[in-house]
Amino acid sequence: MRLIVNGANHEVTAPAHETLVTTLRERLHLTGTKLVCGRGECGACTVLLDGVSVYSCLTLTAACGEQAITTIEGIGRADDLHQVQAAFVEHDALQCGYCTPGQILAAVALLDEIGNPTEADVVRGMSGNLCRCGAYPNIVRAVLSAAESRERPSA
Repeated sequence: MRLIVNGANHEVTAPAHETLVTTLRERLHLTGTKLVCGRGECGACTVLLDGVSVYSCLTLTAACGEQAITTIEGIGRADDLHQVQAAFVEHDALQCGYCTPGQILAAVALLDEIGNPTEADVVRGMSGNLCRCGAYPNIVRAVLSAAESRERPSA
């Protein structure tokens, strides 16, 4: 089947029961997407499927053909961070970093859905992504900051 991942076409052969997180990590070697719980409880495996955040541990690869899949590797580069990535760095919204790719992609989807979220919107929108280190206050500040930076005209 053909997968469109981070704007690139990939031909993959995956068993019908294979989840997207497995395909991304083991077949396409995109290891930014993390497999933690395997039950859709932690959000570390969050990716965007046609712009909507999904748990890739619960999503079958076979259901993703012809849809745009975005992983953390597809939203920014070290020398050109996505505004949400930059806000996470600026607001120290990560500790160990294991949950960070899923947190960032969930935040991107949230900001695409709600351009100017309130703090309550952010807390609710990010509630499906857990952080073992407890960086939640900084994560909320980072998402709100990224929303503000989207509103400001660029120089």
